Formats: sequence, structure tokens, C-alpha cells
Amino acid sequence: MKFGVVVFPGSNCDDDVMHVLGTVFQQKTMRLWHKEHSLADFSTNDCIVLPGGFSYGDYLRAGAIARFSPIMNAVIEFANAGGFVWGICNGFQILCEAGLLPGVLLRNANQQFVCKNIFLKVQTNNSAITAAIHPDRVLKIPIAHAEGRYHADTDTLQTLQDNDQILFKYCDAEGNITEAANSNGSTLGIAGICNSRRNVFGMMPHPERAAEAALGNSDGRILFESLLQTARVAVG
Repeated sequence: MKFGVVVFPGSNCDDDVMHVLGTVFQQKTMRLWHKEHSLADFSTNDCIVLPGGFSYGDYLRAGAIARFSPIMNAVIEFANAGGFVWGICNGFQILCEAGLLPGVLLRNANQQFVCKNIFLKVQTNNSAITAAIHPDRVLKIPIAHAEGRYHADTDTLQTLQDNDQILFKYCDAEGNITEAANSNGSTLGIAGICNSRRNVFGMMPHPERAAEAALGNSDGRILFESLLQTARVAVG
């Protein structure tokens, strides 16, 4: 499996993702500048990652400008063809702005930037990044965002629930989904979702910051392992 990591002006987690994929997991990984127009080097068994950061300084609205970067036309075509696309934090915001995922990420309920370890409860194993994880497992993953409050209209939320598209919800260390554990005020405590075809994923927490024992936390590693295992099965 090959990975492409898109870099926008203001991206700051691209090196983290490149390190985890290229060094920790020894996968072929390419950095893609946002002005590129083609993903011809990638097949639908590969994955394009939109990393965290502050694309275009988060001016106007987080992800709203990056959505119009030249490479996004190719990313949309790649996703529509069935290729894997994974947006993390700012990448999740961009995917929503681009229409590849439903809903929007709003300012945190407390109107403050939040940066800390939180807990996630896996809601489904019906996606490539959660296929190897038992539903209800609790993961400790860092967040770092000011606009991470997931919001969607009632019909969209119902569709996400009916189609099993909610990947993660915020919870406490014991797995209880409570208002107190919802660090940004997301609707239904949603921390990550996928599209209806299950090849596009978005999440606000940063698994790449929790993928090595040297960091004191490797809970995020299992998401990368799950994707790689799923891709191998698909190829095989």
C-alpha cells in the first residue's frame, strides 16, 4: 500500500504522518504539494492522507480555502473511484468542506483551543481504519483544535447512525459517553465518521501522535495497522 500526504500552506502534522507511515510502518510514502493536479501514481488500493494543521491559517473558516487547492479535484476523483482518503483534524475539516464527508466542524463549545489527551470509544469495525478494533474499545488519543465541534442536521445525523458511519465518540477512561467527556461539544459526541462507501474517513483526534511507545502512548497505532490489514486483504 502506498500513501500520499498532502501538504497545504499551514499544514504542521505532515511530518508526523510521514514518520509514522514511512519509518514506523515502513510503507512507501510521498509528500504531495497542494498545487499538484494529479494522483496518477496512486491506485485505489492506496491512501491519500490530509494531515492536521492550519491550512491557509484557518482564515475564513477552517478547511474552507484548502478545499479549493488544485490537488483537491484529484482527491475528490480518487475518492469517487474508491481510493482511501483519510483526513485528520484539519484534514477532517477539509473533507467536510469538500463534500466528501457530511456535516461541518464548528468552533469548540468553550470557544477555546483544546490540546490534551482524550478518550475515544470505537463505534464500529465496519471501516478500514477500525476493522481490526473491537467495537466499544477505548483509545487514548490526543486532540489539538479550536474548530472540532462536529455538527450536522437531524436527517444527516440519523443517516450516519442508520448506516453505521459513526466511527468514534468521545468518552471517559471507562468508555462512558458523557457530556463531561465531550471536549468540544460535538453533536452526539461524534469524533470521527466515514462516508457511505466507507473509503473516506475523518477524525479530529491525532492517531499519528500516539503511534509509538517512545511517546508514552501507542493507542493510535492500531488504526494504521487496521488500514494496512484491510488493504492487504483487498489486494489478496
